Amino acid sequence: MTDTNRTLPPEALDAWASALRERFGLGDDDIPIALVLDLARDVAQGVARPAAPLSAFVAGLVAGRAGGSPGDVEAAVASITEAAKSWDG
Repeated sequence: MTDTNRTLPPEALDAWASALRERFGLGDDDIPIALVLDLARDVAQGVARPAAPLSAFVAGLVAGRAGGSPGDVEAAVASITEAAKSWDG
């Protein structure tokens, strides 16, 4: 498929998340879509668009190293969001 439109409607994003859960044996709560999208938005607006996927990766890395619980994910995202909101580059 050579479709150049990379914008996903919400149901396609849900389908992609479902495929990732299946592929990696993850539970429904393991991919907090809204939390990740909010992080990406806050970083894109507070820092720069290219910083959004990098920040999402770092949030996952930090959360994983802290133990990987939903609380660890939320704490990592909150810390990065706070940094993005106060970023003056």
